[in-house]
Amino acid sequence: MKHLNLLLLISLIFVSCKEESKTEATKGSYVIEGSAPGIFNGIRVYLKKPDGRGRFIEVDTSIVMNESFQFEGSVETPEMFTLHVNSVKGQLPVMIENADIKITIDSKDILKSTILGTESNQVMLDYTNGLNNLTQDRMRISNTYRNKLKENDTTGVKALADELNAINEKANNYPIEFIKENPSNYFSLTLLESTLSNKRMDAKLVVDAYEGLDPKVKNSSKGQSLKPLVDQRKIEAERIAAIEIGKVAPNFSAPTPEGTQLSLNDVKGKVTIIDFWAAWCGPCRRENPNLVRIYNKYHSKGLEIIGVSLDGNRNQKDPKTAWVEAIKNDKLDWSQVSNLQYFNDPVAQLYNINSIPATFILDSDGKIAAKRLRGDALEAKVAELLGE
Repeated sequence: MKHLNLLLLISLIFVSCKEESKTEATKGSYVIEGSAPGIFNGIRVYLKKPDGRGRFIEVDTSIVMNESFQFEGSVETPEMFTLHVNSVKGQLPVMIENADIKITIDSKDILKSTILGTESNQVMLDYTNGLNNLTQDRMRISNTYRNKLKENDTTGVKALADELNAINEKANNYPIEFIKENPSNYFSLTLLESTLSNKRMDAKLVVDAYEGLDPKVKNSSKGQSLKPLVDQRKIEAERIAAIEIGKVAPNFSAPTPEGTQLSLNDVKGKVTIIDFWAAWCGPCRRENPNLVRIYNKYHSKGLEIIGVSLDGNRNQKDPKTAWVEAIKNDKLDWSQVSNLQYFNDPVAQLYNINSIPATFILDSDGKIAAKRLRGDALEAKVAELLGE
């Protein structure tokens, strides 16, 4: 999948194609007429499919004769394949659908080969051209930004930083926006597959893009194969929505070091900090003295803390002992719980924790007032909520 993402999101900017034929509606098979100038007779050409794990599975083989090769076959719906030529480095992504497709191989750079024919390939080209434009804009702004830094142009740097953030956000959201604009094209499924594996992509946006696909695309075999992944992201989206600022923090229960169950509701105070940490986490241990100081200063005024340890790292020989010793050594005199399941801890998953330290600060109603605060910022929020 990583190889496919790279081809889609970067390399395809060199591929060109035109919409020359739209006969897929009437043809029951595809015919690829290949031209291979400068490639010797007998060289093998392979048509392959990515298997979702970064590997390419061979579907068909052809042999170059008189600088030409051909593939014939059929597909249920248009989908992404890659073309490989033995004497040429790399591979060429191509959308295969039941139509006439013409490909001219560039033996020096296969990514500069041309693809003529079919709507899906034209849509793929539109996407990569748009991505290329965004990439060029980002590079231009980045270069200007670096020059302004060298010139100590504070005003110029700030303006360019804002511009760079804006174009980065646009580039990050570009795949989703493109899918929304092309809901009836099968290339959108290939693009959706790559976004599903991108954990930095907003889960709700990915789910909404899938739900907005044309029924014929969504109900295709490829579309249905993606549904389990979409369902996983849907659960993730619901989980993230439940821990937004202003929402009541989800209750949870987990074992204490003594083995008894303790819930969040059991320890809530006027202000409550949920602290995700671990004995093996260096940044967590360095932040612990700050938490101790804040707890000692504000506990009598209504501050409570519940620590949720993500110990259970497979490199730990005895995670429970490491956890208990860290509590003692760091003088963490507040409630502590852990399932000792590392990032698979149910509480960590409930709160969508993918890095630590991580804190959630709750107000007197148990609503999330702030997240991921540390140091002085954490103390300032606690003081504010306590009316100090």
